[in-house]
Amino acid sequence: MRAADVTTAVVLIALGSIVLFDAVRLGFGWGTDGPQSGFFPFWLAVVLIVICVAILIQAVRRADARPFTTREQLRPVLAVLLPALAAVALMEVLGLYAASALYMAFYMRWVGHHRWATVIGLAVGIPVVSFLIFETWFLVPMPKGPIEHWLGY
Repeated sequence: MRAADVTTAVVLIALGSIVLFDAVRLGFGWGTDGPQSGFFPFWLAVVLIVICVAILIQAVRRADARPFTTREQLRPVLAVLLPALAAVALMEVLGLYAASALYMAFYMRWVGHHRWATVIGLAVGIPVVSFLIFETWFLVPMPKGPIEHWLGY
């Protein structure tokens, strides 16, 4: 567990440092018209780095040799991660809405064991409502696939 805490803290400190550097480049002070572009990222990065340094110190002091996870604990994590990675890969081919529908249907049925009527209703309904909100009301283009092109979008 200690190695996982140390690794996570070091990675987050590195990411926070990148954000901090860029926030300083953008300007993190208070201008005549309010906060500069880097103001909020700067302070978020400072908080992230301070907290991660505290986690790093605690992890180094702790003599915990337990493993980060067991095989049994990893199984439910992979049950979420692998379908999510597949959905991301499918987005390139099918578009956001179709990939989301497939992901929701698969996840609701496989993990949630919901009835087919509920699965189909939500897996179709949520992407359709999302499409209407983003594409027609807010006019925000999202990644589209062959179904949207076939429908003329």
